[in-house]
Order: sequence, then structure tokens, then C-alpha cells
Amino acid sequence: MSETKWANWANDIWKKICNKMEAQRDRVGLKIPYIAVNGEYSDRMNVNIYWWTNGFWPGILWLLNHGTNDKKYAQLALEIETIFDKSLDGYVGLHHDVGFMWNLSAVANYRQTGNERSKVRGLHAASLLAGRYNPRGRYLRSWNKGTFDGVYFDYNGWIIADCMMNLPLLYWASDELNDPSFRYIAIEHANTAMQTLVREDGSCNHIAVLNPENGELLETYRGQGYDIGSSWSRGQAWALYGFLLSYRHTKDVKYLDTAKRIAHYFIANVSATDYISRVDFRAPIEPVKIDTSATCIAACGLLHLVDVVDGYDKDFYKNAAMNMLLAVEKQYCNWDINFDSIVQMGSAQYHNKLEEFHVPLIYADYFFIEAVHKLLYPDFICW
Repeated sequence: MSETKWANWANDIWKKICNKMEAQRDRVGLKIPYIAVNGEYSDRMNVNIYWWTNGFWPGILWLLNHGTNDKKYAQLALEIETIFDKSLDGYVGLHHDVGFMWNLSAVANYRQTGNERSKVRGLHAASLLAGRYNPRGRYLRSWNKGTFDGVYFDYNGWIIADCMMNLPLLYWASDELNDPSFRYIAIEHANTAMQTLVREDGSCNHIAVLNPENGELLETYRGQGYDIGSSWSRGQAWALYGFLLSYRHTKDVKYLDTAKRIAHYFIANVSATDYISRVDFRAPIEPVKIDTSATCIAACGLLHLVDVVDGYDKDFYKNAAMNMLLAVEKQYCNWDINFDSIVQMGSAQYHNKLEEFHVPLIYADYFFIEAVHKLLYPDFICW
């Protein structure tokens, strides 16, 4: 597809997004959505105010605010942002995903409006994330405590691929405060993740368990993928986009090289399956389990790769990203304004409860919208 046709496609899809979100904005309102059931989002505020996906609805609203200049989106996003103060006050349920939660709410607000209260919220969240840093192990602890595969863990020493997307909150705080300590923490964690999560072929572990005394790799777990040694596609997408963002913030070429290696692995796998991600690239062929959210996240990362590479690489990454977005839009987007959610057929993990399998996920919508927004407003950076 030519650049002109890509631009025309993006404009057409943006109009559909705006039409859908205009209706959904009033219907969803102050809810904190996660999964749409029968076309309707429930409100997770009283279910889990600490849940990692809570920032994606205000993130969507800020993208729409920027793309439409309709201040109703900004007002609603600000109201939701104030609700999140409950989780800051509660504290104990927070984890490394404060980056997802406040980068897309308070920091997005501050970047677009200069709201000083939002800046403070973002810096508060960044300080909480920095407080999870283990200087001996050189990593950010991902989770607090819980049960994994029926076994209780305190998760001390656990890092996961997802955390690469939380590091931009630390880079932002470092710039705002002119304090390199936040940046150093982000860099140290990125280096540890690169060494323990990313394999030579560009595939990734989801979880690495480290010795908290010295950072030694003890073991890896399948996490949300099929099995140990497999390749959970959304983890691949987090790593692709996350290492690219670390490159954008540091200009350290090793992060760019890592992002490219992961991108090549991802592209090779989705190009063999109609450009839609399977939940795990190394799972059995049957049954077919797909995750459109991984496709959307990876497409965003690839579009950012286009910005920082030269020559034929630009076309390679752009074509891959567009093929993925086109496949999602053609096969799995619901444009009916009476239904919450756009992107269908997301899956939270391979071995999952039915209510989180092949369903509309709020973060699939966010990254699909971010990708289209990126095509129209290439200089705007969310992370």
C-alpha cells in the first residue's frame, strides 16, 4: 500500500474511532473498564482499584483529546485521574504497573495541559516505581505476592517482560526533576531484562526469577504463555515496544538492536498466520488461540521503529505494522456505536479462564487507537 493509501486508510479509521468513542465516552463515563461483556463494560473501581489496566481508558480519552481538540475528553479523563488517588492512598496494592496507570492518565494530562497537580501525581507514581528497585539485583520487582500455578509466592526477585513499558515513567520523571537517579534505575532494569528475558533468536521469556542478593538468574517461568521456553506473544510485544522506547530515551544502540531482533521474530511469526498474533508463538497449532492485543501493541512498536531506522528498514517495519493493523481492522473490529469496545478477540493469557479468553480487552483498543493516532500525528509521543 502506498503512503497516500496508508494516510487515507488512517483518516478513514480515525473517523470511525471518533464516531465510536463519541458514543462510548458518554456511556462508559467514569467507569474503569477492562473487558466488555455482551457489548458493555463493567466498572472495576470497586473490584480492584489497583488493577494494571486501569489507565487505558483515560489514555484513550487523552488520545482523542489530542486528535479532536474536544475538551469533553480531557474533562472526563481528569475526573477519572482523581479517582486513582484512592489507589495512591491505599498504596499496598500497587506494583510495577504504576507506569501503565499514571503515564497514560496524569502524565498524559500534564503533557497536554500543563496541569501541575497531574505532574505531582505522575512524580508520586514514578517515586513508587523507583522504590521497587533492588540495587543488588539491578531490577525492578514486578509483583508483590500471590499465587502462581497454585503455589504461593512473595514474588521477590521476579521480573516480567511487561515492565519494559513502565520504564518511560522513570525517564519522564528524570527529565522533569533533572534527577538522573530515575534514569539510572530504568537503564539498570532494562539491562537486566535484556540479559535474562530476551533470547538470542529474539523470542522472550515472560518471567525471570532472580536471586535478590546478586541478580543471578535462577529460573524462568511460562507466565502467561504456553510453557517454559515458549513465546507468549504479548510479552514479545511488550519487549519490542519497551526496548524501542528505552532506545528513544537513552539513544543506547543496544536497546535498538534488541528491539529489532524481537521485531524480526514477531514479524516472522505473524506473517505466517495472516498477521494476527497467536497467544503463544510456540504453542501447539491446535487449538487456535489468538490475541489481537499483542498484534496492536507490536504494531505501535514497529511504527516507532520506523522513526529511528534508515533506508529500506523503514519500509520493512512500516509494511509489517500496516499489515497487522489492516488484519485487525478487517477481521476483528466492531464499529457498532451501541457496543463498548472496538477490537475483539483478545486473550489475557494462554491458560486462562473463559471470561478472559477471546474477548474485547481495553488495552487492545488503546493500542489500536494509539497506532492510528501515530499515523496521523507522527510527532506526538505517548511514552
